Amino acid sequence: LLIMTLLRLSLNVASTRLILSEANAGEVIKAFGSFVIGGNPVVGFIMFCILVVIQFIVITKGAERVSEVAARFTLDAMPGKQMSIDADLNAGLIDDKQARQRRENIQKQADFYGAMDGATKFVKGDAIAGIVILFINILGGFVIGVVQHDMEMTEALHTYTILTVGDGLVTQIPALLISTAAGIVVTRATSESHLGQELIGQILTRPQVLIIAAAVLVLMGLVGLPALPLFVMAGFLTVISLSYQRVLKHSVVQEAAKEKEQEIEEIKKPENVISLLQVDPMELEMGYALIPLVDANQGGDLLDRVVMIRRQCALELGLVVPPIRIRDNMQLRPNSYIIKIKGVKVAQGEIMIDHYLAMSPGIEDPSIQGINTKEPAFGLPAKWINSAMREKAELSGYTVVDPPSVVATHLTEVIKMHAHEILGRQDVQTLLDNVKQNYPAVVNELIPDMLSVGEVQKVLANLLRERVPIRDLVTILETLADYARITKDIDVLTEYVRQALGRHISKLFANEDNTLSVITLDPEIEQLIRDSLQTSDYGTFAALEPQQAQKLIQRISQQVEQAVQHGHQPIVLCAPVIRLYLRRLIERVIPNLTVLSYNELDPQIEVQSIGMVTL
Repeated sequence: LLIMTLLRLSLNVASTRLILSEANAGEVIKAFGSFVIGGNPVVGFIMFCILVVIQFIVITKGAERVSEVAARFTLDAMPGKQMSIDADLNAGLIDDKQARQRRENIQKQADFYGAMDGATKFVKGDAIAGIVILFINILGGFVIGVVQHDMEMTEALHTYTILTVGDGLVTQIPALLISTAAGIVVTRATSESHLGQELIGQILTRPQVLIIAAAVLVLMGLVGLPALPLFVMAGFLTVISLSYQRVLKHSVVQEAAKEKEQEIEEIKKPENVISLLQVDPMELEMGYALIPLVDANQGGDLLDRVVMIRRQCALELGLVVPPIRIRDNMQLRPNSYIIKIKGVKVAQGEIMIDHYLAMSPGIEDPSIQGINTKEPAFGLPAKWINSAMREKAELSGYTVVDPPSVVATHLTEVIKMHAHEILGRQDVQTLLDNVKQNYPAVVNELIPDMLSVGEVQKVLANLLRERVPIRDLVTILETLADYARITKDIDVLTEYVRQALGRHISKLFANEDNTLSVITLDPEIEQLIRDSLQTSDYGTFAALEPQQAQKLIQRISQQVEQAVQHGHQPIVLCAPVIRLYLRRLIERVIPNLTVLSYNELDPQIEVQSIGMVTL
């Protein structure tokens, strides 16, 4: 570009010398000026101005801006590209030769855009020089013609204007081509194909556009414009479009057949079965009518709610919930959904997407009309009401929630209930690695000399089974390190950890007034359970007689019902020795019942007995 610009400017200087000194710039310039401007200097001057505006304002200005931005972005991206090459080299993805070649390519690219940034300045200056030379030739030629060559003023103006405008047109057309070439070079996106192939590929990406262009040409030919060339061009575009559409259809059929053959070959491979063995930790399958809940284009925000659920579980339980796969299942009823853990269904529900779920405050309002149902998370009686009834239900004291909230609440409760199943050894290892960054001593002391990762996982699972958060992992690990030398019994270690977390557990179940309403056991019952404890290869358990166990469960259930009726959260308080075994005895009947021991109570918590279990 620089050489061509300088060569063209040298021709400008030479032609200017001839025009001013001899009033003759050669037959080419004279003939070109006479032919283009038709002997009218005003027409030639206007055409020259138009070419200059196109070159200077449109092409050169745009190319200059593009080259500046490209050069700046390329230079800014160089450190990142260099680091990427170093990372690939360190990872063994490329060798030294390939790394050297990539660095050279990056340097060449930076040099190219930097050079183009400077070259566009030359092209811009060339356009400015053309304007200046034009006025110099006209004014200088007019003065020289009148003073030195004794021409009349009109003759001098006519002669030198024709020569100058002709010279300007002869030189500005190549300058316009140079500017256009520079603009194409700097605006072309990086591609491996040649410019011609790229242009053809972009034009033929949608052959229907050529049909539209052909139709427009035909309409132009029908309204009075020259019909023959327009019809010929329209026919040419139509033939190209139809031919390429036929080629595209053939290639699509071939590609589909090829993909089908590849799928068949993949299925035939024996190692392909391995991918079928993958089981997702958690799944949410939905009927087709519930798809709008997860479609952002239809206003669904369930995916965002799932992200918030995982965040909430991390804050409340200290559990990193694995990604939850959401998919549609055409075998389900349209408005139903199921929740799976490790491929097994653990919960299900049914919602009405265009209704709201209204849960009664305890006193039914006959004026609230709806479809009777049960809230899926807690099994509470509820109604599906339409949007017109929503405000009235809220004024009547009903709790009204939308369908996404129903699914999100159900999913949250399922995660909390099955958190001990979700937590695996790999998850525990991730938690340990996180703790090790700030507290390496406790992790190194405990693992692997005292306990394995699997044993720590069992302790954490026991805590999560009773909804005790494991977020304070440092305290848990330090307690295990203290008592792992004494015993390796997972249940005993769990009890020690619970006692260490006593303050947190007490706060977790305490009332707003810092009191704890509990159901106590008759000392005779505690002694009965203590005497029935037996140890086998499967661990320690309470071996009560069936009649005694059934009667004990009934009495506890009665006290729990009374506590719920009085608005208390049912909590059973017992001796530390029997806490775990009492919990296991009644968890099949009352799975969410909280059982605490005396050693887990915070001294600052006031304990109030609201009942006693007796036989």
